[in-house]
Amino acid sequence: MKKFLSLLLALTLVLSMAACNGGNGASSNPPSDQKDGADSTSSEPTTQDVTITVAALASGYEEAYPGMWQEVCDAFTAETGIKVELICDKNLEDVIGPSMQGGDFPDVIHLATGREKGLTEQFIKDRNIADITDVLSMTVPGESAKVSDKIVGGFTDTSVTNPYGDGKTYLAPMFYSPCGLFYNAGLFEEKGWTVPTTWDEMWELADKAKAEDPNMHLFTYPTTGYFDAFLYALMYSVGGADFFNKATTYSEGIWDTPEAKECFDIIAKLASYTNPVTPAQANDQDFTQNQQLVLDNKALFMPNGTWIVGEMAEAPRADGFKWGMTALPAAKAGGNGASYCWLEQAWVPAEAPNLDAAKQFVAFLYSDKACSIFAKGGAVQPVPGLTDNLEGDNKLFYAIYDNGADAAMGNFAAYNAVAGLGSVREVFLDPVNSLVNGSITQEQWVADVKAASDQMRANIMG
Repeated sequence: MKKFLSLLLALTLVLSMAACNGGNGASSNPPSDQKDGADSTSSEPTTQDVTITVAALASGYEEAYPGMWQEVCDAFTAETGIKVELICDKNLEDVIGPSMQGGDFPDVIHLATGREKGLTEQFIKDRNIADITDVLSMTVPGESAKVSDKIVGGFTDTSVTNPYGDGKTYLAPMFYSPCGLFYNAGLFEEKGWTVPTTWDEMWELADKAKAEDPNMHLFTYPTTGYFDAFLYALMYSVGGADFFNKATTYSEGIWDTPEAKECFDIIAKLASYTNPVTPAQANDQDFTQNQQLVLDNKALFMPNGTWIVGEMAEAPRADGFKWGMTALPAAKAGGNGASYCWLEQAWVPAEAPNLDAAKQFVAFLYSDKACSIFAKGGAVQPVPGLTDNLEGDNKLFYAIYDNGADAAMGNFAAYNAVAGLGSVREVFLDPVNSLVNGSITQEQWVADVKAASDQMRANIMG
């Protein structure tokens, strides 16, 4: 873990880019001054009869420990007296989207970037997320420690939490997870296969497996959204921090470099080794069917995060199935693989009706009480000491950085909306479906990336 933290700290120093799992100014709706009379840097319970609305994604963690978010909300109410109405749903965007269009906003939203509907990214682009920098100096409700003391250094200094590059924090770092390629370790033990450490070894394994069983494919993915962590780790393993920085800020000519070509070549070749049923199931409703392909030995690897264990806990599986996880292979023999550190976020809409109480709730998310509840679902926050007592699969997963993988963290830079310009996901990631089903060529995809990247660079928030 020490190695991971040192890697993470070094990386965040390098990632002084303008952006966004961006650079620009403050929210168009800055926080109001002491709306309910409470000190915004204090965690003292408000004396008013306040009820806040918290909207949280019901992810694999909630499935692993049903009622996780409700228990946290109840604990917050017991500590502060502030009541909470919880909205928790797998399709959270569909539930809260219509009411927000009508001007009715939750006070706190737990919804990460990288989702298919891109709701969080839209709020970032519209500058409709409240500045919560002052939360870091608040005292955690029920404790004597300040929030900043409860967050591992570096996690509030990245483009994931500071999307505008203005030195302010807008998104609170929540659950983090090493991302990599998940596989059936039991199958590898049965076959006597060695987990590939280079892409050349990966292609050799693909051909060997296909020769043994025509229905066994090298790869699948839940949705194209999972290619964000994959692409970030791939760029880092191929070109290191310098290439990663330039690529994620759309530097001029970056997609004509040998490093970029290698990344495009790997993804295109991987598409040819992907189970052909994947694109049809790569959506927010059917993605678990793609994950099931690994449990059924119909795909050897898939990109994912540690939540996969809870998400598929009740799913049928092949005899002897055992979860395994590896970093993305090194670009060259002797090099390091890479694992992207996926970081979920909680944030406050700029138009939240109860801003001060919302900030108290965000501060409470780092309390010992909240952390212990989240941990029951396997959700790990960037709080010192939380990884010390991990057991089982999580212990294996979070040790990936101790086993030689480089840690990658950060996102593509946020840019102002431009008519006709798609999102990062639409430009860089969604075309993978078309690569797999053969409806576009690698050359078409690269040309589209270059054209869109020029517009993104010209419109970076700043």
